[in-house]
Amino acid sequence: MSTTPARPMGPRPVVRLVAALAVLVLGLAGCGGGDDGADPTSSANAGGTFPVTVEHKYGSTEVTKAPTRVVTLGLSDQDPVLALGVVPVGAIDWFLERPYGKWPWAQPLWGSSPPEIVGERDDYNLEKIAALRPDLIIGLYSGMTKEQYQKLSQLAPTVAQPKGFDDYAAPWQEMTRQAGRALGKSEQAEKLIADVDARFARARQEHPGFAGRTVAVVDPYEAGKYAVFAPSDPKVVFMTQLGFTVPENIVQAIGKEYAAEIGSERLDLVDVDRLLFLTSDASAEPRVKADRVYATLDVAKQNRAVFLPYEDPPLGAALSFSTVLSVPYALDQILPLLGDG
Repeated sequence: MSTTPARPMGPRPVVRLVAALAVLVLGLAGCGGGDDGADPTSSANAGGTFPVTVEHKYGSTEVTKAPTRVVTLGLSDQDPVLALGVVPVGAIDWFLERPYGKWPWAQPLWGSSPPEIVGERDDYNLEKIAALRPDLIIGLYSGMTKEQYQKLSQLAPTVAQPKGFDDYAAPWQEMTRQAGRALGKSEQAEKLIADVDARFARARQEHPGFAGRTVAVVDPYEAGKYAVFAPSDPKVVFMTQLGFTVPENIVQAIGKEYAAEIGSERLDLVDVDRLLFLTSDASAEPRVKADRVYATLDVAKQNRAVFLPYEDPPLGAALSFSTVLSVPYALDQILPLLGDG
């Protein structure tokens, strides 16, 4: 099992990136294709008004003309770029899993133009990037260092991580806005965000039973060991946007951490109205159900737990990836499994 960064995937290396980040096909029609009539598979449709100045972690960058050759260096940066109608010419790999194009919410938007791989994770190959002759480089969902930023800026205008957020911690809305600013497509980015917000609003209206119900999102990564994700985790935020709430005992147990790692003896923490288990292999569900402590919980007795695979289908991956493309896909796939709350 490959490991992944703590922020994208959680507190432990619980799943291969092939099924992870950590981080939406139904959303492709409303979000992925671009609402300005642009062909989502053509980089020539960058459009927008220039010059634009984009502020980021390492200062500000001016983009003087509509980019047509974009290189993305963040784990999920390609998703908002694709959603805005631009196909990156270069992208990075993560643990040889090629997440830039493997997920169903992004595959159709690449068309017949897969990107050149220009590095792995935060290890960028400057020669490969230079050979692509980029006119914009972005590294939003990344761990780009200042030294890397300075070197990349010599090749093309470079937009680093959004300011005001830890690395790998900016929400999908800010990622989309930042990509929109850099591409001169801020209005389209705001519409994409508004469309997803409307999807959540419609889901809350159609499922009033979600309102106020307690929720926990958990990864049962080993027998008798569980990672309970914090309210700030994108997977949990997704559920709270549907109307669910995180009980105070979970909030206190996690504190300022990204997740609380507990043993079976503390499973009382997750005896909630709706419990989501994110599973990385087929053995996880029977293993959890065989846990004697879990079997004593009301959530188990009343079948209020839902087991979501990270892949096949990639429900957990969509929640973890948390992009303007993956969130609508997750809504489509998960809502039928939640019932009325």
